Amino acid sequence: MNLNFSDFSPAQIYHLMTQTIIPRPIAWVMTDSGEANFNLAPFSYFTAVSSNPPLMMFSVGKKPTGEVKDTVKNIIETGQCVIHIASVDDANLVTQTAATLEHGQSEVAINDIALCEFEGFSMPRVAGCNIAYGCELYEIKEMGEVPQTLVFVEIKTLFLGDEVVSLDHKMRIKVDADKVNPLARLGGGEYSGITSAFGIERPE
Repeated sequence: MNLNFSDFSPAQIYHLMTQTIIPRPIAWVMTDSGEANFNLAPFSYFTAVSSNPPLMMFSVGKKPTGEVKDTVKNIIETGQCVIHIASVDDANLVTQTAATLEHGQSEVAINDIALCEFEGFSMPRVAGCNIAYGCELYEIKEMGEVPQTLVFVEIKTLFLGDEVVSLDHKMRIKVDADKVNPLARLGGGEYSGITSAFGIERPE
């Protein structure tokens, strides 16, 4: 089967892309709507961009009404966000936080999600996540006819849960992917975990 994208609508292309670019990591992004009223939403168009500077990017569409989503609005106003890597155990919560709410309504409060202090960063983090990045806004780009918002953020600090971290033979930090048990996005309403991690030596 060969598919020419010029034959498909944007909605059909979205469906084909999300069915085939799999698995995709999920950025569970928390922003501040003001007065410690926190917005939390998942985005699976998400990736690392560079290490120097340490940048990540996630892509945000519009609300069904065509309005800018709260995540973008908040990060433009505050210049900060916290990106979490959720686990398979968080799948239901991640799904619930994808609901479209009125600006100022908090997914954290509605879903009774516990937060805790993020040492070295001005915002809190989700207490149940073993990986959290304290980030500052680096750049925003608008792309496409709708348009889609590409949010580039610079990592300022990283939280790692003690239970998922060890030191390798070179005394470098090693994160145990099996213990993180990260949640991945597939097509439609489907998610996935990971199989047991395996290693392959790269050629010199």
